[in-house]
Amino acid sequence: MPITNQRVAAHRFLAGLYGDDYFPDRVVDRGRDILLRLCARVEADRPGDLAALYALTHAATEEFNELEAAFEEAGSEIETTAREEIGEAWFVAEAYGFADADPEELIAPREW
Repeated sequence: MPITNQRVAAHRFLAGLYGDDYFPDRVVDRGRDILLRLCARVEADRPGDLAALYALTHAATEEFNELEAAFEEAGSEIETTAREEIGEAWFVAEAYGFADADPEELIAPREW
């Protein structure tokens, strides 16, 4: 499903990771895909409240938890820079009208 939110469609997710050789593009691509799937889910499900949004962002965060092993296998890890970039769930929340979302709650199940 193509993203219809123009702000999201124009956004370059994980840009800071792509610009750093420490993070292999093939793994960062997988992370970008997680965030794009999150956006597609938000557009498809149209969460009516923060609890519904958090359910979607938590599922995406759990996908990132699983992706951490791929970073490690590639000689990288989800460290401070990556954590801040992955925390872009706040951007997603804001772009879809949830400006009052708690940035920490958006990624609460994180293991990184």
